[in-house]
Amino acid sequence: MFNRIFGLWSKDIGIDLGTANTLVYVRGKGIVINEPSIVAINKKTGKILAIGNEARKMVGRTPGHIMVSRPLISGVVSDFEVTEQMLKYFIDKVHQESFSFLPRPRVVVGVPSGVTEVERRAVEDATYNAGAREVYLIEEPMAAAIGARLPVQEAVANVMVDIGGGTTEVAVISMGGMIASRSLKVAGDKMNQDIVRFMREDKNLLVGEASAEQLKITLGTAYPLEEELEGRVRGRDLVSGLPKEITISSEEIRTAIERSVRSIVLAVKNTVEETPPELIADLINRHIFLAGGGALLRGLDQAIAEETKLFVKIVDDPLTAVARGCGFVLEGVEQLKSILVSTNREGYL
Repeated sequence: MFNRIFGLWSKDIGIDLGTANTLVYVRGKGIVINEPSIVAINKKTGKILAIGNEARKMVGRTPGHIMVSRPLISGVVSDFEVTEQMLKYFIDKVHQESFSFLPRPRVVVGVPSGVTEVERRAVEDATYNAGAREVYLIEEPMAAAIGARLPVQEAVANVMVDIGGGTTEVAVISMGGMIASRSLKVAGDKMNQDIVRFMREDKNLLVGEASAEQLKITLGTAYPLEEELEGRVRGRDLVSGLPKEITISSEEIRTAIERSVRSIVLAVKNTVEETPPELIADLINRHIFLAGGGALLRGLDQAIAEETKLFVKIVDDPLTAVARGCGFVLEGVEQLKSILVSTNREGYL
């Protein structure tokens, strides 16, 4: 009863709890928070110093007793208590303007399709402990498809590829369920690591993951360009140990991430091949849809189209598709319960 009373002053929210970024959708307002899933902790005291944007500013710039880390790995909770604190921070931030006392919102959280029951329960428990009144979990490709306004409850094939920071989710959706799916631990973060390794092994230059990510965004391609791009990158020369700046091309970055891109393309192809014949026929005149930050990699749609011989389209605003889908579920949670991966249970104070 107390939860329902507190719920009157709470805002229902949808959360895309990503490995790289967390997005929060507030019912009636849209996406109000888009911050990195990063937490800074003082190891001496155990106190959390910063979360989100403030914590990102500290990456690579802290003394030994301050640890800046991500509490989620490949979309899965790796540090329960820190994840709980991060979720509480975002829930409180949503309610700070409304001066709600002890907010108890209903929350829909997106999770990777490949997580185990134990991993799903960890997300659910962390969300309850962070202050949620009710928690619903939805698989990320389903949320992305709903966010893209695809007809997921109709008897037609909808192929969604959600490429985030930690995982790539591929799913063929029909009649409110996933007919075939794959969850691959190859996505944006793996590409960043590929670039760091390439720079170290081929250029004798040590660069951080932040620099690698910037190279991926500015020069990364999955398909040859008509006119290749060039950029500059700074790092530490592994021979002299001194700072150094070099020129790098989009062709070289494409070589660096080639294996990861190939893994994603093959995952899409193999998932489509597992689709029943009746639904395969639908795909001839429909698109494979791409969502998530990885969808913005230049030429990825072309690479997938060439391999699958199907049309490929990037959804509108792919970075927010999962969060929008979580928010849309809130609008009709009773009607959409069949597509959720966990059943509602009573929260607690």
